Amino acid sequence: MTDIKLHRNETINPASMAKPSGYAHGMKAGNTVYLGGQTALDKEMNIVPGGIVEQFKQAFSNVLTTLVEAGGHPQDLVSVTIYLTDVDDYMSNGREIGRAWRDMAGSEYPALAGIGVTRLWQKEALIEIQGVAVIQDRD
Repeated sequence: MTDIKLHRNETINPASMAKPSGYAHGMKAGNTVYLGGQTALDKEMNIVPGGIVEQFKQAFSNVLTTLVEAGGHPQDLVSVTIYLTDVDDYMSNGREIGRAWRDMAGSEYPALAGIGVTRLWQKEALIEIQGVAVIQDRD
Protein backbone atom coordinates (compact mmCIF):
# COMPACT_ATOMS: atom_id res chain seq x y z
CA MET A 1 0.00 0.00 0.00
CA THR A 2 1.34 3.43 -0.89
CA ASP A 3 1.46 6.28 1.55
CA ILE A 4 -0.68 9.15 0.42
CA LYS A 5 0.47 12.45 1.79
CA LEU A 6 -2.37 14.90 1.97
CA HIS A 7 -1.64 18.59 1.95
CA ARG A 8 -3.93 21.44 2.61
CA ASN A 9 -4.03 24.53 0.53
CA GLU A 10 -3.07 27.60 2.52
CA THR A 11 -5.13 30.77 2.33
CA ILE A 12 -2.97 33.91 2.07
CA ASN A 13 -4.62 37.10 3.32
CA PRO A 14 -2.02 39.67 4.47
CA ALA A 15 -3.14 41.70 7.50
CA SER A 16 -1.75 44.85 5.86
CA MET A 17 -4.34 44.61 3.07
CA ALA A 18 -8.09 45.11 3.02
CA LYS A 19 -9.87 42.15 4.62
CA PRO A 20 -11.37 40.00 1.88
CA SER A 21 -14.99 38.88 1.97
CA GLY A 22 -15.97 35.98 -0.27
CA TYR A 23 -12.51 35.56 -1.78
CA ALA A 24 -8.85 35.11 -0.83
CA HIS A 25 -5.98 37.35 -1.84
CA GLY A 26 -3.99 34.21 -2.57
CA MET A 27 -3.90 30.45 -2.25
CA LYS A 28 -0.75 28.42 -1.77
CA ALA A 29 -0.78 24.82 -2.98
CA GLY A 30 2.58 23.17 -2.41
CA ASN A 31 5.15 25.64 -3.72
CA THR A 32 2.70 27.28 -6.15
CA VAL A 33 0.93 30.49 -5.20
CA TYR A 34 -2.20 31.57 -7.05
CA LEU A 35 -2.51 35.33 -6.65
CA GLY A 36 -6.10 36.53 -6.82
CA GLY A 37 -7.03 39.48 -8.97
CA GLN A 38 -6.01 42.75 -7.32
CA THR A 39 -7.37 46.14 -8.19
CA ALA A 40 -5.98 49.36 -6.75
CA LEU A 41 -7.76 48.97 -3.41
CA ASP A 42 -6.05 50.44 -0.39
CA LYS A 43 -6.45 49.11 3.16
CA GLU A 44 -9.66 51.16 3.61
CA MET A 45 -11.22 49.50 0.52
CA ASN A 46 -10.90 52.63 -1.65
CA ILE A 47 -9.51 52.70 -5.17
CA VAL A 48 -6.46 54.97 -5.15
CA PRO A 49 -6.80 58.15 -7.22
CA GLY A 50 -4.37 59.40 -9.82
CA GLY A 51 -4.97 57.41 -12.98
CA ILE A 52 -3.56 54.24 -14.50
CA VAL A 53 0.04 54.58 -13.25
CA GLU A 54 -0.98 55.04 -9.61
CA GLN A 55 -3.55 52.29 -9.92
CA PHE A 56 -0.94 49.96 -11.46
CA LYS A 57 1.42 50.63 -8.56
CA GLN A 58 -1.26 49.88 -5.94
CA ALA A 59 -2.64 46.79 -7.70
CA PHE A 60 0.83 45.34 -8.34
CA SER A 61 1.86 46.17 -4.77
CA ASN A 62 -1.17 44.19 -3.56
CA VAL A 63 -0.10 41.22 -5.69
CA LEU A 64 3.49 41.38 -4.41
CA THR A 65 2.40 41.82 -0.78
CA THR A 66 0.37 38.61 -1.08
CA LEU A 67 3.29 36.80 -2.71
CA VAL A 68 5.73 37.88 0.01
CA GLU A 69 3.23 36.83 2.71
CA ALA A 70 3.23 33.36 1.08
CA GLY A 71 7.04 33.23 1.35
CA GLY A 72 7.83 34.22 -2.22
CA HIS A 73 9.69 36.94 -4.06
CA PRO A 74 8.86 38.88 -7.24
CA GLN A 75 11.31 36.67 -9.17
CA ASP A 76 9.04 33.69 -8.38
CA LEU A 77 6.27 35.06 -10.62
CA VAL A 78 5.76 32.78 -13.63
CA SER A 79 2.59 34.29 -15.09
CA VAL A 80 0.80 37.63 -14.73
CA THR A 81 -2.47 38.68 -16.34
CA ILE A 82 -3.43 42.34 -16.43
CA TYR A 83 -7.05 43.32 -17.11
CA LEU A 84 -7.53 46.87 -18.37
CA THR A 85 -10.55 49.07 -18.96
CA ASP A 86 -8.52 51.29 -21.32
CA VAL A 87 -5.69 49.53 -23.14
CA ASP A 88 -4.66 52.71 -24.97
CA ASP A 89 -4.25 54.60 -21.66
CA TYR A 90 -2.07 51.77 -20.32
CA MET A 91 0.04 51.71 -23.49
CA SER A 92 0.50 55.49 -23.52
CA ASN A 93 1.85 55.24 -19.97
CA GLY A 94 3.88 52.12 -20.71
CA ARG A 95 7.31 53.62 -19.98
CA GLU A 96 6.28 54.84 -16.55
CA ILE A 97 4.48 51.58 -15.77
CA GLY A 98 7.55 49.62 -16.90
CA ARG A 99 9.73 51.74 -14.64
CA ALA A 100 7.35 51.09 -11.73
CA TRP A 101 7.48 47.34 -12.46
CA ARG A 102 11.28 47.34 -12.42
CA ASP A 103 11.35 49.38 -9.18
CA MET A 104 8.96 46.95 -7.52
CA ALA A 105 9.93 43.58 -9.02
CA GLY A 106 13.23 43.90 -10.87
CA SER A 107 13.94 43.42 -14.54
CA GLU A 108 12.97 39.75 -14.85
CA TYR A 109 9.53 39.42 -16.38
CA PRO A 110 7.19 36.43 -16.23
CA ALA A 111 4.83 35.36 -18.98
CA LEU A 112 2.45 38.31 -19.35
CA ALA A 113 -0.97 38.91 -20.84
CA GLY A 114 -2.87 42.18 -21.12
CA ILE A 115 -6.60 41.94 -21.71
CA GLY A 116 -9.05 44.75 -22.42
CA VAL A 117 -12.35 44.53 -20.54
CA THR A 118 -15.44 46.72 -20.41
CA ARG A 119 -15.34 47.18 -16.63
CA LEU A 120 -14.04 45.74 -13.37
CA TRP A 121 -15.74 44.95 -10.05
CA GLN A 122 -15.20 48.44 -8.64
CA LYS A 123 -16.42 51.05 -11.11
CA GLU A 124 -13.41 53.31 -10.38
CA ALA A 125 -10.91 50.52 -11.07
CA LEU A 126 -8.91 50.87 -14.29
CA ILE A 127 -6.75 47.76 -13.79
CA GLU A 128 -6.79 44.34 -12.16
CA ILE A 129 -3.72 42.12 -11.88
CA GLN A 130 -3.58 38.42 -11.07
CA GLY A 131 -0.68 36.01 -11.17
CA VAL A 132 0.85 32.65 -10.48
CA ALA A 133 4.17 32.14 -8.73
CA VAL A 134 6.29 29.08 -8.03
CA ILE A 135 8.35 29.59 -4.90
CA GLN A 136 11.89 28.38 -5.49
CA ASP A 137 14.03 26.68 -2.88
CA ARG A 138 16.65 29.15 -1.76
CA ASP A 139 19.80 27.74 -0.20
